[in-house]
Amino acid sequence: MTLSSLFSKATLAFASALFATTAAFAHPALLSSTPADKSQGPAPAKIELKFSETLTTQFSGANLIMTGMPGMPNHGAMKINASVAGASDGKTMVITPASPLAAGDYRVEWRAVSSDTHPVKGSFTFQVK
Repeated sequence: MTLSSLFSKATLAFASALFATTAAFAHPALLSSTPADKSQGPAPAKIELKFSETLTTQFSGANLIMTGMPGMPNHGAMKINASVAGASDGKTMVITPASPLAAGDYRVEWRAVSSDTHPVKGSFTFQVK
């Protein structure tokens, strides 16, 4: 066996081990949301966020924030009272507003933690007509 052949095999083994380690510690990624980012439509009764990994619910969560209201140009951001829970599939976060959402602009700020324990944060917006 030549030195270059040994080097190639060692490089391949290292890359394989690195990939396996990375796959085992994948971070949760937001795959989709209902309503979708930047969408417009009727007030949703609940907001669903679907992730790529099973969530650790005690460390994951979200805030629903109203960022604008029709006819009120100086409307400041206002946190909306809502409950946040995990769905039975373990990969879906469900936000249920305490009361129906009024027409306006909304932002969902989320934090997701899976078995790797590294928090991932993000946000998306939607508009209620």
